[in-house]
Amino acid sequence: MRLDLRVYVITDPGAGDHEDLARAALAGGATVVQLRDKRATSRRLYEVAVRLQHLVAEAGVPLIVNDRVDVALAAGAAGVHLGPDDLPVGSARRILGSSGIVGASAGTVAEAVEAERAGADYIGAGPVFATATKPDAGVPIGLEGLRRIAAAVRVPVVGIGGITAENAGSVIAAGASGVAVISAVVATEDKVGAARAIRQAVDATLAQRGAEVR
Repeated sequence: MRLDLRVYVITDPGAGDHEDLARAALAGGATVVQLRDKRATSRRLYEVAVRLQHLVAEAGVPLIVNDRVDVALAAGAAGVHLGPDDLPVGSARRILGSSGIVGASAGTVAEAVEAERAGADYIGAGPVFATATKPDAGVPIGLEGLRRIAAAVRVPVVGIGGITAENAGSVIAAGASGVAVISAVVATEDKVGAARAIRQAVDATLAQRGAEVR
């Protein structure tokens, strides 16, 4: 499956049912859905992942499971996204093989380069802007920090943290291939419209850049 990172929507159990959130995101043009639920039991996360996998497969969109390589593999998801406290990227790569998608969070150029060297398919760089969704996300790297990371690696970079339809274009202009969003979509009343507005902002800036979607 081609990895199209333009609009990467992360479901949050605090905002509603994972399937309802994913369905709205897909209707608005999401190109990746990530299942993120740090409080769910393994069994619960697996069961949700299986249902989401069926949902996204119909839309031709990959499902990424946050943190849990075992759940991603068991549910038949496309891949996993790893943070600094999760399984190392290289270990996840060995488990998932060459066909599984492995994403990694990075807040510095060094972290991004190391994740790429270890086999990451993409980098989630941030937080680009301040965000209330993840209070422990760290100091925002800003557009300049994002620009440095995107220039330092060959794999695509997704900006994350405080991204909205209003600033998504600036994230793409800084070199990102896409934007990852949580509250800007799942915490809004009109989730479909919010995802669609972000998709339009991303597509418009990619077109201005003359960038190939990847």
